[in-house]
Amino acid sequence: MRIVRDLNRDWLFSKNCKEAPVVLPDGEGFEHISLPHTWNATDGQSGEPFERGAYWYVTEFESLYQPVGGGRLYVEIGAAALYSEVYVNGMKCGSHTGGYSAYRADITSAVTPGKNVLAILTDNTMSDKVYPQTGDFILYGGLYRYVRLISVPESSISLEDHGGSGIYIDSECVEGGARLSVQVKVDHPSDALQVGVSIFDAEGKEKTQAWEMAEAKTRLSLFIPDARRWDGVDDPYLYTARVQLTYFDDTLDETAVRFGIRGFRADPEHGFFLNGRSYPLRGVCMHQDRLYQGNAVSKEEHEEDVRLIAEMGVNCVRLAHYQHSQETYDACDRAGLMVWTEIPYFARSWDDDAHESAKNELRELIAQNYNHPGVFCWGLSNEIHLMGNESPKMIPCHEDLNRTAKEMDPGRLTVIATEHGIPDEDPIHTVADAEGYNHYYGWYRGELSDLGRFCDDFHAAHPERILMISEYGCDGLLNWHSDHPVKRDYTEEYQVLLHESALRDFESRPFVLGTFVWNMFDFGSFFRREGGTKGRNNKGLVTLDRKTKKDAYYVYKAWFSKEPFIHIDGKRFTSRPGSTTTIRIHSNLPEISLYADGKLIDTKQGDKVYVFENVPISKEGSVITAYCGEHSNSVVLRQVGALPGRYSFDSEQKGKDAQDWIKIELDKQISGNK
Repeated sequence: MRIVRDLNRDWLFSKNCKEAPVVLPDGEGFEHISLPHTWNATDGQSGEPFERGAYWYVTEFESLYQPVGGGRLYVEIGAAALYSEVYVNGMKCGSHTGGYSAYRADITSAVTPGKNVLAILTDNTMSDKVYPQTGDFILYGGLYRYVRLISVPESSISLEDHGGSGIYIDSECVEGGARLSVQVKVDHPSDALQVGVSIFDAEGKEKTQAWEMAEAKTRLSLFIPDARRWDGVDDPYLYTARVQLTYFDDTLDETAVRFGIRGFRADPEHGFFLNGRSYPLRGVCMHQDRLYQGNAVSKEEHEEDVRLIAEMGVNCVRLAHYQHSQETYDACDRAGLMVWTEIPYFARSWDDDAHESAKNELRELIAQNYNHPGVFCWGLSNEIHLMGNESPKMIPCHEDLNRTAKEMDPGRLTVIATEHGIPDEDPIHTVADAEGYNHYYGWYRGELSDLGRFCDDFHAAHPERILMISEYGCDGLLNWHSDHPVKRDYTEEYQVLLHESALRDFESRPFVLGTFVWNMFDFGSFFRREGGTKGRNNKGLVTLDRKTKKDAYYVYKAWFSKEPFIHIDGKRFTSRPGSTTTIRIHSNLPEISLYADGKLIDTKQGDKVYVFENVPISKEGSVITAYCGEHSNSVVLRQVGALPGRYSFDSEQKGKDAQDWIKIELDKQISGNK
């Protein structure tokens, strides 16, 4: 039987070790750590260049042996950025290029009875053999997910299928239930081996099973009567498939995967359809890092991120710009979130070795996430023209990636995210099934109204193309505020106005299949100097430490959440000039009554956004309360003579388009001139 053991505790980490230790070091020159771990937990987020190097992780383990006939022993690594090598007792057992996907190394031949030394080299230095080389995010180094041992018999459900489960489940809803087509990959199949698949509902009741003689690719057909569909946020129902490999009456190997039964289609005129009904995709992008943790994030923290997204009421997420943890995909499935997931092919295209790495990362992305019902598209690249189209192989590389995705999974969409300035005649537009545009109208360029205008112009010129807005948004910081917000002032108030404007634009344009806020959470980007901060991209609806929801968070909650609530904006804007002020409220309730110091100011019927003008406030501080039935929200505001300086960010960029400085900074990273 399969035996799994976690190896997340009792590691030694060293920046000075020069080669794989054969015996466990005595600790001198090593730091005692546990996984997950990154050596970039604080440096990049502080605004300093993040440390890039090739460093060692070492631990000791006792071998796992199969009870009969030996078997094979693997080490599974959840992610190691960006390149890694695996050694056991000084013997090299494997290597991996790519910092965001899981992989396995067969260590059978290196293991001895008793204690063994496992050493893993991790390397996040600049290399033209792996993507990403640079980015508007920190390329954290380390063993930042998990490490485990997996022992299996000689014949097993595959552990050599691009880090995936070896199981691929496709479903089709038909009259009376759902048909399942299951492919199980088997390592070293032999005579008399059988593969069995049993399907269990969410309550653990077995619904059906099927058996076939084992082959390298064993295909099984099943039928679930009265199957319940995975129906997005309305009913994210999951089944479990238990897969067994048997020899006569003995079970040699067993594993299980969750999956959902659903169908979707994408229409360039009418948008996204889930299980036959219109289902506009409205959601967010996210990165995986946290304040002074980098990407060394726990399972519980990954789940908290998805919970914060789901509580806001949106129905989809773009996991940018790389493969995220399995805990995140699992949590998205349970929350009913549709998922755009992608490989880290970003900003600049290189040739040959880097392309082969990207192609392998795409295979791993698909193999490891095939059974997640929320995943609806595979992202091939992001803003690949950002630093210039210097590679003649860029388009052929994209075409090859698209073919690879379609060979592995013809049922899902492929998508490319492009930036604003790509000419219409560029061939990149026609490679994938769908196209995402990263547009920051009203922030880096143009006006708020330009977003809707772009969507209309694009659709009129290219009615056959599937369009998504893959990024939009602006920076908003908790300490900056204004009664008269403008572009590039970094206030929470302007961030609110931008997101309200975007959502109104999307409401009237069903042909925009999906929209994704940049970003759900603030994230680390060492070269940024935004709104008086260093090392941060502050476009999040929630702060990097996950402690504070910005006012813009409640814009989305008002549009999409079914949980009744009232939120008065501006709770951090407590000292306001003048004897009256404007109160802005976001709520999904049909009526709001506003009181100032117990006196009714007005009652308004409305939808999502309520604005009360000329609300009196006193120098001593007035209690402002909003009511609707049993629901309420309040704030205390004080009258002051003039806007306090602490609320205003002094910047020459206020009201102006941004300079094109991001390309310059990314070029510096490539050249090594940080």
